Amino acid sequence: MGGMIEASNLTKRYGGHTAVDRVSFTARPYRVTGFLGPNGAGKSTTMRMLVGLARPDDGEARILGASFVDVPNPGRYVGVLLDASATHKGRTGRETLRLAAMTMGLGDGSVDRALDRVGLSKKEAARRTGGYSLGMRQRLGIAQALLADPAVLILDEPANGLDPSGIRWMRELVRGFADEGGTVLLSSHQLSEVDAVADDIVIMGSGRVQAQGSREELTRSGSLEDAYFAATGDSAREERAA
Repeated sequence: MGGMIEASNLTKRYGGHTAVDRVSFTARPYRVTGFLGPNGAGKSTTMRMLVGLARPDDGEARILGASFVDVPNPGRYVGVLLDASATHKGRTGRETLRLAAMTMGLGDGSVDRALDRVGLSKKEAARRTGGYSLGMRQRLGIAQALLADPAVLILDEPANGLDPSGIRWMRELVRGFADEGGTVLLSSHQLSEVDAVADDIVIMGSGRVQAQGSREELTRSGSLEDAYFAATGDSAREERAA
């Protein structure tokens, strides 16, 4: 495994609104990069540009040295979770993964391994996803991202809907993935979530990068909390203090 995610001056406008404004950062192998900021900061739009779901108005995104859309069979190399609810509600969890595996040219063995890796039982996998809790949909989405044992993981708010034990599991999974040489970009609106697992942190606010660096550097300089609270507003600081 191994491969970088590179964003260079990514910009996206919707009418007169600039949702993402000249965003640049690099996520590297063997490291978890936390993409931190409040809802509406531009994180999801940036991630959609990284994986070819939105076209940048300016700038460039590269994964494994190429534009995502130019990577042959990209799901074999880049695992993506952007919206855990975007599943066909009438299909079972196993059917959802089998279809994804077929698209990537993978066998049923990859489905069994992915289900086991995320802790979804055979009984749960046989249920239609319309009856899944949000936490189960998150696990299924992560299983789909892991199907091909990719080099890169891009996960948008993967802790949403998970209970405390599920959050611990998710942290261990992404930590283990990075320790084995993978590259992880993980977004969250919660400082504590990113602080618990990330090696490097990119803080977004109002469509721009407010601060970035290693977690140790940002913590030592005091800019981690300062930049986060500047992006989220005083209410976040007050909630944390409470």
